[in-house]
Amino acid sequence: MEFLNRSVKLKYYSIFLLLNAFLFCTALGNNYSYNWIVKETNFTRLCSTKRILTINGMFPGPALYVHKGDFDRYINCGGRHGVKQPRNPWSDGPEYITQCPIKPGANFSYEIIFSSEEGTLWWHAHSDWSRATVHGPIFVYPKSGTTYPFAKPHAEFPVVMDVMEIIQDALATGGEPNQSDAFTINGQPGDLYPCSKPGTFKAVVDYGKTYLLRVINAILNEEMFLAVANHTLTVVGMDGAYIKPLKTSYIMITPGQTMDVLVTANQSPSHYYLAARAYAGLVYDNTTTTAIFRYNGSYTAPKTPALPNLPNYTDTDAATNFTTHFKALASKEHPIDVPKSVDKRIIITISINTIACANNSCDGPNNSRLASSLNNISFVTPEIDILQAYYRRLKGVYDTDFPREPPYVFNYTADVVPDDYLTPEVNGTKALVLKHNANVEIVFQGTNVLASAENHPMHLHGFSFYVVGSGFGNFNNETDPKRYNLVDPPEMNTVGVPTNGWAAIRFKADNPGKFTTCAMFLLYVEKRPWVWFMHCHLEKHASWGMETVVIVRNGKTKATRLRRPPSYLNPC
Repeated sequence: MEFLNRSVKLKYYSIFLLLNAFLFCTALGNNYSYNWIVKETNFTRLCSTKRILTINGMFPGPALYVHKGDFDRYINCGGRHGVKQPRNPWSDGPEYITQCPIKPGANFSYEIIFSSEEGTLWWHAHSDWSRATVHGPIFVYPKSGTTYPFAKPHAEFPVVMDVMEIIQDALATGGEPNQSDAFTINGQPGDLYPCSKPGTFKAVVDYGKTYLLRVINAILNEEMFLAVANHTLTVVGMDGAYIKPLKTSYIMITPGQTMDVLVTANQSPSHYYLAARAYAGLVYDNTTTTAIFRYNGSYTAPKTPALPNLPNYTDTDAATNFTTHFKALASKEHPIDVPKSVDKRIIITISINTIACANNSCDGPNNSRLASSLNNISFVTPEIDILQAYYRRLKGVYDTDFPREPPYVFNYTADVVPDDYLTPEVNGTKALVLKHNANVEIVFQGTNVLASAENHPMHLHGFSFYVVGSGFGNFNNETDPKRYNLVDPPEMNTVGVPTNGWAAIRFKADNPGKFTTCAMFLLYVEKRPWVWFMHCHLEKHASWGMETVVIVRNGKTKATRLRRPPSYLNPC
């Protein structure tokens, strides 16, 4: 679920517009107040000054520090990535899914409920492509009286990977978006870009100490390899859940994912690059962003720090070797509850498509418009948010017939896919409806339609899920489930579906699930279900229609039903 979704339409902003945002936070008896301002700010990067949308003039935005199980209230914020929000989609944030956008001068109060999440999450805007610059980290510390399942690190550093200058013209013309000008780490491109060396982020460390890197891929459209020169990384958590420690020389992280990574400063005191570059899609930025891992002490600093040996842009083996080794910690203190059997298996094909344009006037293949789809449905955003439409029983806003299996069966990953499958159903505001407490399996099947196969980071709001299996080629309903990991599968909220492959997830449709910490804050609820967004976290694919809505019906008790809406909802 997206933390602090700033549903803010860029088109609403003039160059001097400020949207004041006052935040009040209650966390386990501790009161905090924040004044958040959504505004355009001048930033100088890459030898030029440009105006970007920010929170409090910061890029990345301010960090949030909470403990497991906290209850926070924010007024006029945005969307939370990975926070489950038990019974509370009203504060989830995606525009026209669970709310209409916050307009200039308006205020909206978000109540953020942390439940079982622990580790690193993040918040970001969920309106158009504004999350490119409107985002920031969330650090969820262990509950009071508990500690990490590993030795407490000496210190921690955020490693937020972003992009500079992505333009949305492609959404109007129907073609591919332009490549970014640069990747950044904590808002800085690093030494390898022009006019950037003075601002390069530096993590200052002491020899012999261990540090926690809180890594977030906030980049719009690229998966990333990341490493620290000459140092071993140990991944201990991802997406707000712990995993069995995984030692590696590099990580590969998709847009939307977070990772908790330990690194011990055990090399000769010097300067070492922490560097990241893309794991290639079809169109990608081939530059490298850097920060510096700098040791304290007296020594002669190198003229140029050592660079890590990152995998090549197209090294699918390196990406696969890393991502297939994740296993949940599954300890007594951090148990898992993966469904051993399922009530329904849902198979969803993921495709890049095209839609014909009048007079062949668009910039996509054969002068068409690029589109994307799930089960051949290219999602169309309604003009009123779906949650409110469902709650108010408004007709004609969406349908509930999202297909539970592909409407067309073909060799999804063939080298050449017939043109018959290029065009999706475009009037596709369709929702997938699930019964409360159902054990659900979703198999995401990649396709090579338009010869455009690439990894797809699929993200589901309102839940974490268990990634029980993945592979290349077409999913085999008979043989592949026999290879599932149902013992200690990793718990995630964003799964990378392999290029020309598939990934299977399982979860119980039980939101609110184990929510008990903040029961005292729960309000009387009516017998209505809740609505959650599911989408590809490559921003271009989501913009083209690779998304849908999951509606979970209410349970039979007050504690398993949707909360009443807040007293004020943004007008559409």
